[in-house]
Amino acid sequence: MRGKAGVCRVLVAGGLIMITGCAQHMLVEEAAGPVEPRVAGGLLVPKPGSTVRVGGEAGVTVEGSNGDYRSGASRIDTPLPDGYPPPTPPGRIDLKTYPSVRLAEVAGSGNPDRGMNGAFWPLFNHIKKHNIEMTSPVEMNFEGMRRDGRPDAWSMAFLYRTPELNETGVEGRVVVRDSSPLTVIAAGVRGDYSMSLVQRGMRLIEDWLAEHPGWKPAGNWRTLYYNGPTLLFWNKWAEVQLPVEPLDPSNVTSANTSLGKEAS
Repeated sequence: MRGKAGVCRVLVAGGLIMITGCAQHMLVEEAAGPVEPRVAGGLLVPKPGSTVRVGGEAGVTVEGSNGDYRSGASRIDTPLPDGYPPPTPPGRIDLKTYPSVRLAEVAGSGNPDRGMNGAFWPLFNHIKKHNIEMTSPVEMNFEGMRRDGRPDAWSMAFLYRTPELNETGVEGRVVVRDSSPLTVIAAGVRGDYSMSLVQRGMRLIEDWLAEHPGWKPAGNWRTLYYNGPTLLFWNKWAEVQLPVEPLDPSNVTSANTSLGKEAS
């Protein structure tokens, strides 16, 4: 496959894939199974459930597995939905693609910092009513996000680990629906769950986009909160994300690789 700087070589070993010979080098982390990447402007567009490391601090990693992810002093001890990519560790920037997931969602308006508690309890009572175990993360979506970090509207969602746990539909304030697959730029952050943390991640992503003009925003800002109230706030793990797509879709090509082999 070809990047802007020439032929890209895909080297696969030990669950990590190194892309060389493109405009820059990249690392791919797999959720499971073989990788089927696409290339856009020298960057991989990962298949659903996979992640491409594209920036951030060197040496920042994720250890463990689903239900026990760790990065430094931060930990995620609640399982993610089936097929979800691993979390982006604080200090790193990833390109990742999410599969469709069934979720329960409550809409809100006004200041999200003040409204999150009011959205949490209808969702908690919903999963309790249907005997659905809590998963991580709690997802926040923001519509019409302003420069001062205030959205026009927002929503909070609990994610089902598997779709057969409940049917789609409406129960009071709770809407159960299936999301669409989504490719995002994700900035891993650590700290108290608030709009100031969201703004910090937004700045990281905006800086990344300014350095990578081959990508453009393709949706609303969102945040994934991985921890509950029992963890010390300064160790709480979160991601700020922005859906993206290639500026020129004609530059997207496809390539298949298998573990333990090299493809070019």
